[in-house]
Amino acid sequence: MKITIDLHVHTHYSSCSNLRPERIEPIALARGLNTVAICDHNCLDGALETAALAQSISVIIAEEIVTTQGEIIGYFLNELIPPGLSPLETVAEIKRQGGLASVPHPFDLLRSSRLKPAALEQVLEHIDMLEVYNARDMLRRPDRTLLERARTLGVIPVVSSDAHLSCEIGRATMVMEQFETPEDFLKNLRTARQFTRKSPLWVHAATKWIRFRNARRAGGRPAALRRP
Repeated sequence: MKITIDLHVHTHYSSCSNLRPERIEPIALARGLNTVAICDHNCLDGALETAALAQSISVIIAEEIVTTQGEIIGYFLNELIPPGLSPLETVAEIKRQGGLASVPHPFDLLRSSRLKPAALEQVLEHIDMLEVYNARDMLRRPDRTLLERARTLGVIPVVSSDAHLSCEIGRATMVMEQFETPEDFLKNLRTARQFTRKSPLWVHAATKWIRFRNARRAGGRPAALRRP
């Protein structure tokens, strides 16, 4: 059986998203998806809530973790991984839980949250996936030498929507064989077909507004409006 998956979706548990967990399943089904990975920033609550509500889709519990050098995603997690660890410590914690490690949006030069190049070189042999296409990327410049090294190491190139808004879910998907375990997932991902479509530029302004609004509602000072 084939599945269609979006590997990078946020909920309102990320301060830059307005997607509530109960909206994920109907939107996913309407777009032909039957599996999503919820990757909120430094939080598992949105993934756990989406999984608890889901009846007709599968939900992968994931987290987009802020390390000292940029972001790393852990998939198939059981416990929250705290922000502020080094990239190698973060990957080690993902592996300790039996999860899979991926580096999101590594080649978007305008993304301040991307893993720094030196850190990416350091963790490359320890990760499982590399996000080579992100529907939100604005100025994408792939490092061909690094991509070839990643291929040699067996790192799997993946695509994702990085959805923060309803219109973004399903913009970059992968079609692959069904899986039972993280090991099955990784094996079947190697032969997955990729489908990609860029998100409109205005989604970046929308997420900045959402972050600003949420910070004001919380009574705090709005964080720097970096691109999520």
